[in-house]
Amino acid sequence: MPYPEMMVAPMRQDLVRIGFKELKSPADVDAVLGVEKRTTLVAVNSVCGCAAAMMRPAVYLSLQGEAKPEVLTTVFAGQDMAATDRAREYIAGYPPSSPSVALFKDGELVYFMERHQIEGRYPEEIAADLRAAYDEHC
Repeated sequence: MPYPEMMVAPMRQDLVRIGFKELKSPADVDAVLGVEKRTTLVAVNSVCGCAAAMMRPAVYLSLQGEAKPEVLTTVFAGQDMAATDRAREYIAGYPPSSPSVALFKDGELVYFMERHQIEGRYPEEIAADLRAAYDEHC
């Protein structure tokens, strides 16, 4: 059962207000990940206290550098469940993880940061790892 929208709206806005497009259905996910060739970031958002609270500011900080993904998208685990399930189909080879961050290039997954790489870390540390991925792939 999804979380109440009133509860997740502020968490959604953390990413939307910095330019992320929400993918709320499987069709939304396919319309981007199924055809997009530009570098595409998918932030798998969640209400998970500590990890999600670090992931969202880390993603913002990671985008302050010169190299960055061209397309910014997000799905919300526990809320937009069908969209999240579809996004996870594109993140092949990894178990479901939320929050998490996936980077695609030419339609292929080239980098994935799992929850265990986010938990217990500061946003600046997480952002540094994301920037390294952008430097390599964007």
